[in-house]
Amino acid sequence: MKITPLKLAATMALLVTSALAAAADYPQRPISLIVPFAAGGPTDVVARSLANEMGKVLKQTVVVENRTGAGGTLAAGYVAAAKPDGYTIFLHHTGMATAPAMYSKLRYDPLKSFEYIGEVVDVPMTLMARADLPPNNFKEFVDYAKANGDKINLANAGPGAVSQLCGSLLQQAMGVKFTTVPFQGTGPAMTALMGKQVDVLCDQTTQTLPHIKAKDLKFYGVTTPERITQLPDAPTLAEQGLKGFDVKVWHGLYAPKGTPEQAVDKLNESLKVALKAPAFVQRMDQLGAQIVSEERQTPESLHKWLAAEVAKWGPILKAENISIN
Repeated sequence: MKITPLKLAATMALLVTSALAAAADYPQRPISLIVPFAAGGPTDVVARSLANEMGKVLKQTVVVENRTGAGGTLAAGYVAAAKPDGYTIFLHHTGMATAPAMYSKLRYDPLKSFEYIGEVVDVPMTLMARADLPPNNFKEFVDYAKANGDKINLANAGPGAVSQLCGSLLQQAMGVKFTTVPFQGTGPAMTALMGKQVDVLCDQTTQTLPHIKAKDLKFYGVTTPERITQLPDAPTLAEQGLKGFDVKVWHGLYAPKGTPEQAVDKLNESLKVALKAPAFVQRMDQLGAQIVSEERQTPESLHKWLAAEVAKWGPILKAENISIN
């Protein structure tokens, strides 16, 4: 059967019309929200709360799917290769920016392989110490650290974890060198700190707020430039002498490169509504997470922020010789 130019043009027009109609009616089925970490962890908790509220706006179920392994790079690679139809989205944290410096064989480029939906929440870090460590405040800790150096054991959740990045920046800012002790996750690291097997840990408020309130560990300060609402009387490390010190776990929402603009727009609109939902706001407050400002809830802001974070952490990780392969 011979296809004439007229028939070909008509077929192409029909395909374009059908695609536009499908985009206009998006979403027509459940959406998969990929999370690169295990169920029950801090990122997963944020994802499930977000999925519930976005689903209400989109009038479709947003199903959280946990794809763990390799510091989140397996999940990121999966999403980068997924069909760009708006039915696969991805929530990741700071690890999106550190991966290029740590993994030499990534199957994706964080700055080129995704469409950006928007930033979601920041989770501040806190500097904690075992209950019987002699310093009672950060000023005393600085003096203690300079006198004791590598005798201090600094725990972290493993290479590339934000707790490890925080510890590296802390040592640089203080001009000291600790003995670092990596664990397989912040849970085991916190258990070791509670058991007085290590001296210091930089960890998320999602895990440290209960200990700060219970006063069963020593708390030296918050790692963000501004104080946080959950601890209004707690000074930041920047206030206490580490000018410009800023470490937090930030979260962004992504889709595969080539996802239709109409779908990205609807996802962004639903994200903005979800971040204002009372149930989401309350849950994030319980976790010590800070919902980002409206200016940061955009695709452009996420892309700009990610690029800045890649540039920030790359030299630090290389200087510390932190790599996986």
